[in-house]
Parts: sequence; structure tokens; C-alpha cells
Amino acid sequence: MAVTVTDVIKKYNLRSLTPEICTDDIRINHSDINRPALQLAGYFDHFGKERVQIIGLVEYTYIETMERERKLQVFDTLFAGKIPCLVYCRSLEPDEEIVELARRYEVPILVSDMITSDFMGEIIRWLKAQLAPMISIHGVLVEVYGEGVLIMGESGIGKSEAALELIRRGHRLVTDDVVELRKVSDDTLVGSAPDITRHLIELRGIGIVDVKALFGAAAVKNTQSVDMVIKLEEWSRDKEYDRLGLEEQYIEFLGNKVVCYNIPIRPGRNLAVIVESAAVNSRQRKMGYNAAQELYKRVQRSLELSENE
Repeated sequence: MAVTVTDVIKKYNLRSLTPEICTDDIRINHSDINRPALQLAGYFDHFGKERVQIIGLVEYTYIETMERERKLQVFDTLFAGKIPCLVYCRSLEPDEEIVELARRYEVPILVSDMITSDFMGEIIRWLKAQLAPMISIHGVLVEVYGEGVLIMGESGIGKSEAALELIRRGHRLVTDDVVELRKVSDDTLVGSAPDITRHLIELRGIGIVDVKALFGAAAVKNTQSVDMVIKLEEWSRDKEYDRLGLEEQYIEFLGNKVVCYNIPIRPGRNLAVIVESAAVNSRQRKMGYNAAQELYKRVQRSLELSENE
């Protein structure tokens, strides 16, 4: 995965001081950024030249104290490393000589109105999400009471219908049919929709439904962390199903484990209510309350009292 400098310009509404340089083909492959303070002092060992370079107020005021020849020499070395771009924050702008040097090396110089620390935090977060390892899986991702619920199961089992009922009950759709999962960190998976199917649901017998147009902007969401997985399957009389939930089961995506519940489907079961209950139960467990463990403790206390009588 990679993003281009053009993507960064559009995302953060940056102003280019070198518009003649085409940024469509300049790719960014690293989510970290670099503030070239040591490089401005002349130390280029271990220089992360593949990263977005950011100039803040501290670097800018230091540059202003540098002699002209020394300044041009440092920037010549900086641009010769073929950095993807150089971003000035706080609406600061470099000297025209630096801009001309950037044109010679075809390094875009961009300007942001944001405070340096704010811009750094935003672009690092965004780049991590955009450059994270990604897989596509078949399923439906919805946000229910703040929990990201990934509904999986065989085609035609009722995933989209369950999602539509959840939307009608006030919850939000992230994506239907195809879920793009990105590993943002060792603890977090973020799901989103492909551009072509964003905000759309396929209902057999009806066709394609535009959720945003039908239910409004509050019914959809572009991204959501995956907090739990619900796997729908046909109910089988011969299969044993977990009725207490004392031990959690997990499913793994990109090396990350996510809590997984297998839900048997029979006529008359209200899937939307089941998903809502699972989401609330998940939030309770995060807050330290486990209903299954509470039942186990009550049974144990009851047995102890029976033995003592």
C-alpha cells in the first residue's frame, strides 16, 4: 500500500509553492514523519529521507539565523536525498532561493495553516491507517452502540437483512458485502468499504439500496474498528452450541485476534436484537462485568450453601 503526495495535499488542503511539479507519481511508503532539525545542523547520518519532512516554527527560526551559503548547502543535501515533500506548518514560507532549489530537484514544497504538533499527529494517524496491511473479506460491518460488529456467514444467510434492520433501529452501516480490513496496530483492526460499494446494501429480491439516501447521513460511517465478529450459520440439531459463554472464542485477521460468536440461525430469530445484545454484552465485559462469570459465581455460592445445610 502507498499514498501519493497528491493524496496528502487533498486530505489536508495544503498549498503548493511548486505547482509545476507533478505530485501524482510521488509515493509515500512510510507512516512516520521527520522534522529535519539535525539535518539543518548538517548531520545526515541515519536520515529518514523516505519520510514526509515537516518544518515547524523552531526549524524555521533556526533557518533564518543561517548564513545564505550554509543554508543553500544544507537544503541542497536535503533535496538531493529525494524526499517525498517538504511541508511548512503555521503558514510559514521559505525563501525563494529554497523554492527554486526544490524545483531543480523536483521536490514539492507545501504549506499548511495547522499548528505543527496538530499536523504531525493528524498525518501520522492518517498515514498509519492508509499504509496499514490490508485484506478484503466477505461480510457486513456495522456500528452498534459504538462497537464495531463484523457479521460473517455464507451468502444468502441474512447478513444484509440483519444490517438493514440494525440501521432502521438507529445504528450505522460501514460496509456491506466486501469489508476492507486494515491492521492499524497490534490491537486494532479498522474496517472500511471499497469506494465502489460505499453506503450501498444488496438485498436479494429488491436489488441495491442506497442507505445514505434512504436513511440519511447519520445512518452511515466510513470507517470503524472491529471489536467483535458474529458468524451466522444454519442451525443443526446435531451440533452443540455454547450456551453460557464462559470461554471466549477468537478469530484471527492479519495476526490480530478478535472475539467471535457463532450464532445458529432458525426461522423466527430476531438477528438485530441478537446483534444488539452481543454488542452491549461486549461493552459490559470491557467495563469489567461478565454475566457468564456472575452466573457461575451464583451457582458456586448456591452449591456451597447446600453443602453447609
